[in-house]
Amino acid sequence: MNDQIHSGGDEHGELGDAEYAEFMELAVQEGFDLEEVEGDLAAAGHGPLPVLAVVGRPNVGKSTLVNRILGRREAVVEDRPGVTRDRVTYEAEWSGRRFKVVDTGGWEQDVLGLDASVAAQAEFAIEAADAVVFVVDATVGATDTDEAVVKLLRRAGKPVVLCANKVDGPSGEADAAMLWSLGLGEPYPVSALHGRGTGDMLDAVLEALPEAPAQTFGATLGGPRRIALVGRPNVGKSSLLNKVANEERVVVNELAGTTRDPVDEIIELGGITWKFVDTAGIRRRVHLQEGADYYASLRTAAAVEKAEVAVVLIDASESISVQDQRIITMAVEAGRALVIAYNKWDTLDEERRYYLEREIETELGQIQWAPRVNVSARTGRHMEKLVPAIETALAGWETRVPTGRLNSFLGEIVASHPHPIRGGKQPRILFGTQAGTRPPRFVLFASGFLEAGYRRFIERRLREEFGFEGTPLQISVRVREKRGRKR
Repeated sequence: MNDQIHSGGDEHGELGDAEYAEFMELAVQEGFDLEEVEGDLAAAGHGPLPVLAVVGRPNVGKSTLVNRILGRREAVVEDRPGVTRDRVTYEAEWSGRRFKVVDTGGWEQDVLGLDASVAAQAEFAIEAADAVVFVVDATVGATDTDEAVVKLLRRAGKPVVLCANKVDGPSGEADAAMLWSLGLGEPYPVSALHGRGTGDMLDAVLEALPEAPAQTFGATLGGPRRIALVGRPNVGKSSLLNKVANEERVVVNELAGTTRDPVDEIIELGGITWKFVDTAGIRRRVHLQEGADYYASLRTAAAVEKAEVAVVLIDASESISVQDQRIITMAVEAGRALVIAYNKWDTLDEERRYYLEREIETELGQIQWAPRVNVSARTGRHMEKLVPAIETALAGWETRVPTGRLNSFLGEIVASHPHPIRGGKQPRILFGTQAGTRPPRFVLFASGFLEAGYRRFIERRLREEFGFEGTPLQISVRVREKRGRKR
């Protein structure tokens, strides 16, 4: 296997014509279907998937529609408004195209008033999306709240597909037609509960969504690199931003939750210009939050989505919490480069440092690959270490391994550490390639199912061999029935 593929990609790291041809030849020799292999490579090699937001007032059937789009019951559905509070993202597919679906929450009365709550939630969801499905209850018709959301949609300028839900039969078609009055174009009559009309609506969604961007290895967006500062409330994010900026740019107060909106700051640090985003702290139980804190959490998630590197601040003077772990998981699942900054280091005594190291081993063992800096936002201690850590994480995030070198490495693994025999069979990795970067995405083609433990072993060995410091790795395994391979 190792001799059949040679690293021949161009200087950007993409598969060159000769290398690609050899790779596909190997796929044929191993009995794989070429169209499926090409599809797997294309799916893994795409950049971020386009995002579809499902918005609408409470109890119009948004979560039911999301479940229908997904083809499975994922979103919580109950016949009362306000069940969904969190913004939840799922991956969906229709007609061979993949995209993300964001199920947005219902809105409740709070001190800001219903209209302000609706505006905050809808504005966020629309801002973060590439296209929007606006769900209206056709049996009720357009309400004042619906009209308010329409105004937001018009201001945002995003493509909108109007879903007239709860049209369970021909008699409801007239109700759906009344929604032309909203001025958003054709209303698609749908019964999310029974599936009626969802196919036509999804066809319209695909027309509204952009194609998933093609992967460009190691390419960077124009302008300064984007750094999101994330962490629990009052962990010192604003203090850190002020320290690196050498001026009071952000309000700092001991009252947790002072920061409501992300504040973008262009800052020169270590001779490099960066764009720092100071985000509102994420509270432990998002679904119990109300008003400004609730929307601050949503905006924090948006900041991570837009960033390239997430710097997660942890209060070293306190035990590592579930909130800390959840924030780290959010950054990893978003595929962002990751740096862990332990703040308030200057306040620790020897005993606390000892126990902190034990906590890091037990609670954060799954992210040992993330660069770590011990800092004090108050005194400026070790701030000079922040930039090298960020640069290291970015370098790992954009690393690509040539296909030939990767397959030589995989061949060595298969020879020295074969997969355990299960049920009389021993699956093995046949060949693989890195289909994308930012974060690095690998596709491995195997003769059988690879257990989770063996996949984790492969990831550990990839990191040992090629680095990938500061970045999550995404590894997909494709198993195909052999199709008449000649012996």
